[in-house]
Amino acid sequence: MLPSAKELFDALENKGRAYNMEKIREAYAFAFSAHESQTRKTGEPYINHPIAVAKILLDFDCDTDTIIAALFHDVIEDTEYTYDDIKKKFGVEVAELVEGVTKLERIKYSSKEEQQLETLRKMLLAMTKDIRVILIKLADRLHNLRTLDSMPEPKQRTIALESIEVYAPLAHRLGIQSIKTEIEDIAVRYLDPIGYAEIMEELQNLDTDKDFFMSIKKMIEDKLYLEQIPAIVDGRVKHIYSIYRKMFTQNKSFNEIYDLYAFRIIVDKVSDCYNVLGYIHDIFQAIPGRLKDYIAVPKPNMYQSLHTTVSHHGHFFEVQIRTKEMHRIAELGIAAHWKYKSGGISDSSVDEKLSWVRKLLEVQTDVSEADDFMKTFKIDLFSDQVFVSTPKGDIIKLPADSNIIDFAYSIHSAVGNKMIGGKVNGRMSELSTKLQNGDVVEIITSQSSSGPSRDWLNIVRTNEAKAKIRQWFKKEKREENIEAGRDVLEKELRRLNVYLVNVDKNTFFQPIMKRYGLTELDEFYAAIGYGGISVSKILPKLKEEYIRLQKQNEKPKTVEITTKRKAINGVIVEDLDNCLVRLAGCCSPLPGDEIIGYITRGNGVAVHKADCKHMQNVDGNRLIRVHWDGAPSDYFATTICVTALSRIDLVADITMVLASMRIVMHSINTHELSDGCIEVFLNIDVMDLSHLDTVMKRINKINNVMTVERAPEKGKKK
Repeated sequence: MLPSAKELFDALENKGRAYNMEKIREAYAFAFSAHESQTRKTGEPYINHPIAVAKILLDFDCDTDTIIAALFHDVIEDTEYTYDDIKKKFGVEVAELVEGVTKLERIKYSSKEEQQLETLRKMLLAMTKDIRVILIKLADRLHNLRTLDSMPEPKQRTIALESIEVYAPLAHRLGIQSIKTEIEDIAVRYLDPIGYAEIMEELQNLDTDKDFFMSIKKMIEDKLYLEQIPAIVDGRVKHIYSIYRKMFTQNKSFNEIYDLYAFRIIVDKVSDCYNVLGYIHDIFQAIPGRLKDYIAVPKPNMYQSLHTTVSHHGHFFEVQIRTKEMHRIAELGIAAHWKYKSGGISDSSVDEKLSWVRKLLEVQTDVSEADDFMKTFKIDLFSDQVFVSTPKGDIIKLPADSNIIDFAYSIHSAVGNKMIGGKVNGRMSELSTKLQNGDVVEIITSQSSSGPSRDWLNIVRTNEAKAKIRQWFKKEKREENIEAGRDVLEKELRRLNVYLVNVDKNTFFQPIMKRYGLTELDEFYAAIGYGGISVSKILPKLKEEYIRLQKQNEKPKTVEITTKRKAINGVIVEDLDNCLVRLAGCCSPLPGDEIIGYITRGNGVAVHKADCKHMQNVDGNRLIRVHWDGAPSDYFATTICVTALSRIDLVADITMVLASMRIVMHSINTHELSDGCIEVFLNIDVMDLSHLDTVMKRINKINNVMTVERAPEKGKKK
């Protein structure tokens, strides 16, 4: 028997609860046989992985069936054994848990955002059925991260990024801080190894401060002993990812992080928490504005504690005060409320604690764009909270930076839809006003209100508010949405020189409609009209389909394609045939730009952007009308300028994004600015203006990037 298996069995027997060891040993033998011929990337036997996952779960006091399901979690996916095989030998409950974890792996996607959205949706669905599925998956991901060294570097970054964007927020929302912090700390090591190494070096240098650390601990212990309050006092250094976020997103040096140290005081009673807080402020200098009472107002993940930041001889540190039960919940999160019996989880309060899951699922069904949902998902689940109240004193919890519109829709859809104004602390305020802790918010409604404005979609902070606004437009303005959606789509297609004459549009748009779960063309137009589908996201696919049809030997029946003259460099000169055509280097026009031709002396026709400064004072008799072919299959060179906060690996991250999009890069130049920023000029190949827009948006998502623009014309100042 492998040593790791023996460690698991010893740990189970020492756990102090009645595990069915005979059944677990039988399950181990089954899992060992199923994975016998398999090895991991590390070279070790594959069985070591499910054993490690089971060992992680022991910290959460899981039941026998969960431990067995952890041993089996890859059996259905990676071996010849099936759901029925597991059900027959180990029962329905184990088989359902294993099947639940397996389904999370069967995800098909066409982009990173869609992958993350589908992963999240499947996890939320699994949580509504049995929360243990997610705990197994979190433990599985954690062990995979612990052994990530064996993977190739691109795979390491992909797994680390998904872990920090999806799995860490879920662990945080479930209150499982031990898994959340370890996922974050490991992930950042692979996402930014240089930054990680810098922090580790600084932390090692903190060893010289051990005397200070121990003296603070002793001062607290002596004071509590004198006051006869039984307590456990321990200290720690802030975890790595938390330091990293402050250093590299807030542009702080290591020495500017004042709450590196944190001391935790665990007492017996809630009243002792507040007494201890007073004693801490007696012996140390309290920092104004840094007291947080999560006992009176718990975090959404059930976390309770008192937090205060204090100083002593110029050193700043945080003190957390909580009861033993609060500490158990802080470490285990929702797992602290589970009670396993033969019939499953018996704690009825779990349903109430997971109500946010059903709410998120309801919101997700009204959000078509994956990246929009993932962006606001992180706000809803992972941001700080703001606590405001109604005039009657009811407390409403919202993500930080929420505004009056978010508040209105958090109360009820009807309140938001009929809102005509809002008061904050008794004073009329703009609807975009960001709410602060303690604000009293009053919503002014009117039955004669014409409903929400489309502009609100750009203002609101939460997924819930966006979904409810879209629902209103979807229901109340159907005809208007159809007309608006049709108009904007046709306008954008014309801009790309895509003309569908006498076309069966239902057939042409069918692939896109299917992607969004739509069957009727009017539904498709309406979804564009009310903002459920972003035109900019679907244009590249439509253009690609248009080009594909043009390349067919036979003229497509649904698309009228006419070319009066032969295109050169993607451009047709209206009154000349077979002349030399070149794209001007001063403005680098792209398909989608408005263009004009200039007849040069001996060099054919130079094609410029219509607003090119070099065309302002030329001889008008030498201008000639030109237009894009309408279906260019070639690539065109252009230059973009990226402005960002200077950091190590910035250029590497930019080039990695370009490589992932299969963009050819001809040159790269950097220019250091005086304010700690840097300009990166990239000469790349793109198909057209829409393609360029997609590339720039992807680069703009890179950490520390501030702006991405087309480079100014040569000789023209930015």
